[in-house]
Amino acid sequence: MPGTSVRSPLGSRSRSVARQVFVLQVAIVVLLAAGALLALVLQSRHDVDREARNRSVAVAQTFAHSLGLQAALKSPDPTAVLQPLAERTRKDAGVDFIVVMDTHGIRYTHPKPDRIGKRFVGTIEPSLAGQTYTESVDGPLGKEIQAVVPVTAPDGKVVGLVAAGLTVKNVTGVVNRQLPVILLSIAATLALATAGTALISRRLNRQTHGLGPLEMTRMYEHHDAVLHAVREGVLIIDGDGRLLLANDEAKRLLGLPEDADGRHIGDVPGLDHRMADLLLSGRVATDEVVETGERLLVVNQRRTHPRGRADGGTAVTIRDSTEMRVLTSRADTARRRLKLLYDAGGDIGTTLDVVRTAEELAAVAVPRFADFATVDLAEPVLDGDEPGPGADMRRTAVSGIRTDHPLYPRGLLIDFLPSTPQARGYGTGEAELVPDLSAEPGWLAQDPVRTRAIIDYGIHSLIAAPLIARGVVLGVVNFWRASKPEPFDEDDLSLAVELVARAAVSMDNARRYTREHALAVTLQRSLLPRALPEQNAVDVAHFYLPAQSGVGGDWFDVIPLPGCRVALVVGDVVGHGLHAAATMGRLRTAVHNFSSLDLAPDEILARLDDLVQRIDHDDEGGDAPGSVLGATCLYAVYDPVSRRCALARAGHLPPLVAAPDGTTEIVDLPAGPPLGLGGMPFETAELELAEGSRLVLYTDGLIEERGRDIGEGLELLRTALSGSDGDPRETCRVILDLLLPTRPADDVALLVARTRTLGADRVAQWDVPFEASAVGEIRAAAARTLEDWGLSELGFATELILSELVTNALRHGSAPVRVRLLHDHGLTCEVWDGSSTAPHLRYAATTDEGGRGLFLVAQLSEHWGTRYTPEGKVIWAELAPPGSGEGVEADPTAFLLDAEPL
Repeated sequence: MPGTSVRSPLGSRSRSVARQVFVLQVAIVVLLAAGALLALVLQSRHDVDREARNRSVAVAQTFAHSLGLQAALKSPDPTAVLQPLAERTRKDAGVDFIVVMDTHGIRYTHPKPDRIGKRFVGTIEPSLAGQTYTESVDGPLGKEIQAVVPVTAPDGKVVGLVAAGLTVKNVTGVVNRQLPVILLSIAATLALATAGTALISRRLNRQTHGLGPLEMTRMYEHHDAVLHAVREGVLIIDGDGRLLLANDEAKRLLGLPEDADGRHIGDVPGLDHRMADLLLSGRVATDEVVETGERLLVVNQRRTHPRGRADGGTAVTIRDSTEMRVLTSRADTARRRLKLLYDAGGDIGTTLDVVRTAEELAAVAVPRFADFATVDLAEPVLDGDEPGPGADMRRTAVSGIRTDHPLYPRGLLIDFLPSTPQARGYGTGEAELVPDLSAEPGWLAQDPVRTRAIIDYGIHSLIAAPLIARGVVLGVVNFWRASKPEPFDEDDLSLAVELVARAAVSMDNARRYTREHALAVTLQRSLLPRALPEQNAVDVAHFYLPAQSGVGGDWFDVIPLPGCRVALVVGDVVGHGLHAAATMGRLRTAVHNFSSLDLAPDEILARLDDLVQRIDHDDEGGDAPGSVLGATCLYAVYDPVSRRCALARAGHLPPLVAAPDGTTEIVDLPAGPPLGLGGMPFETAELELAEGSRLVLYTDGLIEERGRDIGEGLELLRTALSGSDGDPRETCRVILDLLLPTRPADDVALLVARTRTLGADRVAQWDVPFEASAVGEIRAAAARTLEDWGLSELGFATELILSELVTNALRHGSAPVRVRLLHDHGLTCEVWDGSSTAPHLRYAATTDEGGRGLFLVAQLSEHWGTRYTPEGKVIWAELAPPGSGEGVEADPTAFLLDAEPL
């Protein structure tokens, strides 16, 4: 009704919301007023202090620039002139003192005459330097704020000082005179704010009917509880145990009558005694399960009084968990299944290794799904091939909660009988569920002794799920149960099928990678040199290791060249896999072909660079399957006769040379661009190597590693080379022990060559006069030399070859002409001349009188050819040593013309 007011049941008006708001607002206003007072006082004092300093500076500067001041300072008695003037000025300016002093701080004036002639109290050094300086000091008049300014002569020299200031007592007095006004203003503001707060509090008190926070909270709780739309039962009980409110859901769950409101809990009909005891206890309950009839109710009970008073009531919420428990169990099972499948996606297939993938699959399933898990793969799968029907299976992975199980061990090749679940699953591609192993005769027949041991061990249930990828069965995964008494069921079977299906993708990827890796390794090994060729120029040791991620395009070569020389090659093609290996093979073949032309190293690299550019152009860009994404190469030619080594590189790392005395250096060799870029020429550098020097060629996989840059790797390589003896194999071992990464990310190729020399006793050389009669002398000298070398059996062929080659040089070449014989494992004849004209082998007709010279040389020698030098060319021919069976037995008379009868 109008005019009716609601009073607090507790009768405590002092705790009303309006009273609390009033007290809080008054407290805030008082705090704000106190803060404002403090701020005003501090600001006033600051302003007065600043004003005092400014006035002191102004008075001091004015007096320092007054007319006649400098003249008075120069007079015999400055005090007599300045003291009256200073006192008069001080009073007019409103300051407490004006002191004039000399540059030593001796006063000429002061309000207290007895202070004249004494030293000024304060800091004068800044003013002597021409600055105005203010400070606060304890002076003759007390605490003073003073300013000191210089008196400057026309030439800028400081001839005196003037100080002016006020005492702090006078400054503070100004502030104190302002305090009454400030306090009066704050008091008026406080009074107005308090009055306004009182009006607001009165209005609030009228609107809240004088209720305190507790009563308003209870009213809110009552109002919220009586909302019948809630999905939970709600009860409101007072401190005496009387039911104040029960919503529809509570009445339905507890079976309460419609007139239950207002009754004591103990008198409510139909209420289970366990629920009544909980409600009457008034204690706090959190998710407490109470069984009432056929229902399981979850009860939450809280006191409605925030301080837990004994006479306060309680608010109770109730929800039915009978169906919730079933749903929760199913949801928990589903959550575990999803978590298992999620973990399997991350834990299976971390590597492209078939065995490792099988081990990861077995480890994921134990113990969350099965007590033991075994993976049996078809034998061809381990080699990367697709299995055929009826293939034997090898146990690839075993995982279990214990290690003393009687299951087939890892690595065993198993021939499952057709009656076993494994064979049926492998043949049909359908998962097999065996709830009771002891009642499975087909499985028991596989190995009666072992199967009986398995059952006695406690393993009682099995799921055999085939690994199927792209329609091909790769093997069978077996899940065994032992610790749980219940067998596998259909839900477990579906989970096993899904788990294995996910793992099969990773298994197939690993299988295909194994196949591709094996193909790449086979291709690469077929392209790399299987055995180094026979040559006597260098002693060689080599090492090659493909990267863990797959074979790449690194290669090395030792290529014998005419004249007992040898070419040492190391190269690197960017990338891994079949493409890199195939590209390496193409480049290595090209290097062999270009080497047969006997060109300088820079020309070899230039031709190789042109080839790479043509390959890229023909394959229409770097993304084509056959394109070369990048390659580097180092090509070196060593001559054991001159002990000279010519080197050139195309973007490759520089070689290292270790002298016989142990000194090691990195060869300063022009880098050159990588192959295929074009536009930049390659440069050849020459070294003279002592006999027994070691030349080390390598690829970047040896020295580059995560956490180690190229500079550190080169220094380690230099250290290893310095710490090894002269044997190439030992040098190779020391280098690998120090530098070889545990899991190389790139291919590693290493070539160590120890130089040898062809002694003077195995080299014969003559300068040939440019006249036809010299041919006979050369033949005679060569015959004598071959006799000394024990090669007289080669005398006839050698004389014929030299006759033809020297005659051609004298007839078609130019001076100078030189002949050289080299005795290595065979005999090499070389004829040098100054012409660059290349000889050509041709077949003479029966009527030709000449043209058979080079044909004769080709028939009598094992190999022959031409190489060019800066001075001309060299025509060479190699003959196999006597008795080697490698030479060609030629009949010189076969080249004579037979006369036909007329």
